[in-house]
Amino acid sequence: MHALDTVVELSRAQFAATALYHFLFVPLTLGLTMLLAAMETIYVITGRAIYREMTQFWGKLFAINFALGVATGLTMEFEFGTNWSTYSHFVGDIFGAPLAIEGLMAFFLESTMVGLMLFGWDKLSRGKHLLVTYMVALGSNLSALWILIANGYMQAPVGSEFNPATMRVELTSFTDLLFNPEAQAKFVHTSIAGYLTAAMFVIGISAFYMLRKRHIELAKRSFRVAALFGIFASIAVICLGDALGFINGSDQPTKLAAMEGLWETAEPPAGFNLIAWPDQKAQKNDFEVQIPYLLTPLVTHSFDKPIPGVDQLEKTAAQRIRDGIPALTALHTLREHPNDAAAKAQFEAHKNDLGYALLVQRYAPDVSKATDAQIAQAARDTIPPVFPVFWGFRIMVGAAFLMLAFLIMAVNYSLRGTITNKRWFLKAAPWMIPVPFIANEAGWVVAELGRQPWTVYDQLPTWISASTHSVGYMVFSLAGFVLLYSIFIVVEMFLMVKYIRLGPDGPHGGHGPSEPATQPRMSQWSEA
Repeated sequence: MHALDTVVELSRAQFAATALYHFLFVPLTLGLTMLLAAMETIYVITGRAIYREMTQFWGKLFAINFALGVATGLTMEFEFGTNWSTYSHFVGDIFGAPLAIEGLMAFFLESTMVGLMLFGWDKLSRGKHLLVTYMVALGSNLSALWILIANGYMQAPVGSEFNPATMRVELTSFTDLLFNPEAQAKFVHTSIAGYLTAAMFVIGISAFYMLRKRHIELAKRSFRVAALFGIFASIAVICLGDALGFINGSDQPTKLAAMEGLWETAEPPAGFNLIAWPDQKAQKNDFEVQIPYLLTPLVTHSFDKPIPGVDQLEKTAAQRIRDGIPALTALHTLREHPNDAAAKAQFEAHKNDLGYALLVQRYAPDVSKATDAQIAQAARDTIPPVFPVFWGFRIMVGAAFLMLAFLIMAVNYSLRGTITNKRWFLKAAPWMIPVPFIANEAGWVVAELGRQPWTVYDQLPTWISASTHSVGYMVFSLAGFVLLYSIFIVVEMFLMVKYIRLGPDGPHGGHGPSEPATQPRMSQWSEA
């Protein structure tokens, strides 16, 4: 592998590692803020002290998660400048705007209000403190909104125009950027996935308390609130995931082909590959198990539309590469002769395919001399890694339906008042806590790996986006980040377990008659 390719791959690995670590904290933060607001609303309406205790207890766990989420998230924004300088130059005018707004509007709001929420219980009236809690929830969700607007542009660029004089993409419509369908669908889907994550977290810990006959009243009420909250979130996340998949099918057909393992164009009505073993090199599935007629209505919301496969998409990419080569050659001319009218006209005629010409430049530095073989190789690069995208999608969807089934039972047992008698269910509940985290990570892999080989889809290839660091520097920084973030995970787990073992404060936080006199050992988690 060429040194430049190695640096690009290491840069990708470092950003993936930091993002995956960070994304362990974000969904839980998003969801807990909404659950805290719901619990405190019940407290303000009813005046029952136990709901205040619930809000304060789950607020402690939120604070731990929030602090480590901030610590892991701050470095990611710096990575755009340090490891992805070409990308930052190319799209900084657009990408920087929502990130700046996120910092000024959302992060500062959330950070300020978190302090008031945690320490203002005895200093603010009930109504004012509830307002603060809602502001925390609003700030965290606004933060997600602006970040996903930035990410949505990378997935489906809108409201922008490339300026050959500055070699940058410039914003032409902030409204288009804000209301990008890709960004809005991702925001709602991601936020609700966070709500589901928090619901499973609260349910699992509440079940643990009920198994140990500790903090029973608090645990039962927390369980019920989270179960009701979670079942609506699980239904919504599945429905909105379908909507996001429909948008992806239009904006990123290569991602859709990878998600479904479609090597050949699927004529309607196509079958859905329930499981398969994709072979990227041979461009086929070694085996597959299909559900007949299901894929076409799922993906196209119709029964008569074909779904383009890898074979058709590669042909389309090859043609776009050929159409983009004149734009890139004209751009080289304009850099030397900015007023060349013929070069301007040639660029304008082919500028929509400029990104595809940059793909083949990886194999043919002089793209005007690119061979058919080099163009074919670049066209093949437009297909993302099918195996991880295909299985990442199925892990995410399978986890969502598993949680839906679990939450239906949780709501049923809770509303019937039989939950404390279902010890088998209570024992299973803590083991369900990792399921939404696995689904979230799998979804991130599908979204980001499925965009490859693009940093900005159809416009800027990943191979040209990275900074020109040395391999040694990248290895050192990657190892450092992995080590540091692993320490953060250990700290998070230690603090979470510590405060879960301590339990809530207040009248329902001590040992009642049915509660053990000693706190459970760490090993009791597994025994439960």
